[in-house]
Amino acid sequence: MTKDLSPVPDEPRHTIEVSADPWAHLRRFTPARIALGRAGASLPTREVLDFTLAHAQARDAIHLPLDMDLLAGQLQADGWPAPLRLRSHAHDRHEYLLRPDLGRRLDEASVDALQAWRADNPAPDLALVVGDGLSALGIQRHTVALFGAIREALGGAFVQSPPVLVGQARVAVADEVGELLGARMVAMVVGERPGLSSPDSVGIYLTHAPRVGRTDAERNCISNVRPAGQDPVTAARRLAWLVHEGLRLGLTGVGLKDHSGLPMVAATSTQGLSG
Repeated sequence: MTKDLSPVPDEPRHTIEVSADPWAHLRRFTPARIALGRAGASLPTREVLDFTLAHAQARDAIHLPLDMDLLAGQLQADGWPAPLRLRSHAHDRHEYLLRPDLGRRLDEASVDALQAWRADNPAPDLALVVGDGLSALGIQRHTVALFGAIREALGGAFVQSPPVLVGQARVAVADEVGELLGARMVAMVVGERPGLSSPDSVGIYLTHAPRVGRTDAERNCISNVRPAGQDPVTAARRLAWLVHEGLRLGLTGVGLKDHSGLPMVAATSTQGLSG
């Protein structure tokens, strides 16, 4: 004897778009290389070409020379006094890359120039130093806007030296600059080592009582300053807070914690980014 069985009701079905990449929407929030896709066992041709381009841009950023004349003219046009133009002991880019130590000290002519300036001027509270570092591209693109934001954030509260431009510069060269100027603090604005999505990033290194031999533990660093990272206005406000607090406490570095409450990345920095 057979028994008729009622048909089994269909189970609920969920439509799944086979081509949808669950990572794809995250690409709106970062320029990092995620959700690249694949072509067989390899990356898509477009992604390979984009990577090659980014690598070339990073290499170019390291080797591109800083146009000192252009930058000095732009700063003066923005209302800054004529910059002091100096050089490190590294004679050219090749030597600079092979001998980091030479980029940390000024050449003899630069020492003489600072001593001559100091003889006729009072010691500044804050010396602003600009160095090409490992990304002259970042310095060329962002220095004027960043300096304008720093001037606004400080609000004329401190005696400052003219901008100091140093060619073939490492971070520590600012220690010698600040020492020769007799500055209470020195802020070094320098091109950072390029990344594969950030060839134009700038860092700011703040040092209290600068002198030759200061260590990185005695500095505060504000990094990734660029429109797609930490925007210049936010970075300048953070620097102003650190300058005020550092002078009050008489120190910078590991003993000076950033309690400014400012965001590390501006809320608008990721707008416009896409896959």
